[in-house]
Amino acid sequence: MRIKFHEQLDDLTNQLALMCHLAGEAIETATDALVQADLPLAERVFDLTEQIEQLHGPCEEQAMALLALQAPVARDLRQVVTGVHLVTDLSRMGGLAQHVAESVRRRHPNHVTSGETEEILNRMGRAATALAGLAEQVLRTHDPELATELGRRDDELDDLHRRLLTLIEDPTWPGSIPAAVDATLLGRFYERFGDHTVVVGRRVIFLVTGEPLSP
Repeated sequence: MRIKFHEQLDDLTNQLALMCHLAGEAIETATDALVQADLPLAERVFDLTEQIEQLHGPCEEQAMALLALQAPVARDLRQVVTGVHLVTDLSRMGGLAQHVAESVRRRHPNHVTSGETEEILNRMGRAATALAGLAEQVLRTHDPELATELGRRDDELDDLHRRLLTLIEDPTWPGSIPAAVDATLLGRFYERFGDHTVVVGRRVIFLVTGEPLSP
């Protein structure tokens, strides 16, 4: 029974890592769509987020079944509980990538942003993609050092977000009010995506060490 239980735990871990992989692919594709004003790429994001949601329910059900039927304790219990929470975090990451794609679809055939604003958002998208890749490694390895690295890497994304807001708030910025709204929302989507990868890392640290999540 315990061998079967751990096989099921491993399967849950693999499914969560796949959700993270798909979220990373979605945010990368959404960023490509943003900088290229490419509608087919934006539509591809919706396909990816649908795949994430198709995994959401089964993962959640599997974790709850393990709790109810196996009565895990200690680290096994933490792993199952962590899995329940991670499903929601990873689903939200996919949702944020979808919001970027929705902006592209709404403004097509025009670019949502341009110039330095688009350049900063492009860099934010690449940083978010890298964070998702690192989060996937963390989920697969349960390495607390890699998990800690997520927080440090997210600082780069936060710096870019602050730079974007400073740019938009500058009186000499040439963009319109709708463009400012679009850029502000996009920056927030990327910033929140990065925050969720950091939460993934914190949850894995809790899994491994039992230390409660820091605020």
